[in-house]
Amino acid sequence: VQLVESGGGLVQAGGSLKLSCAASGSSVSFYGVGWHRQAPGQQRELVAAISSGGITNYADSVKGRFTISRDNAKNTVYLLMNSLKPEDTAVYYCVMVGEWGQGTQVTVSS
Repeated sequence: VQLVESGGGLVQAGGSLKLSCAASGSSVSFYGVGWHRQAPGQQRELVAAISSGGITNYADSVKGRFTISRDNAKNTVYLLMNSLKPEDTAVYYCVMVGEWGQGTQVTVSS
């Protein structure tokens, strides 16, 4: 399995970004996929996940602001992030079947 994240960048607080995780070697419709993030000096945390059945769950810190979704035809999972806060600044990774992508940097300025 190979996972390639994209869509990160620099955004002002209150702004939005949409991250993409393109998978190859396995289907996102067969396995659950999670978005994790790691801020400097902090442990990685699970932000959002979508199961093979399409059930989603979110960390309390992002509920109501972030939305995880997938496009089976494109074999891609997305993370739409609205109302971004400086504390959302981190490297965001997608994970599937124990494999991690290289990550994409999200920086939110105040």
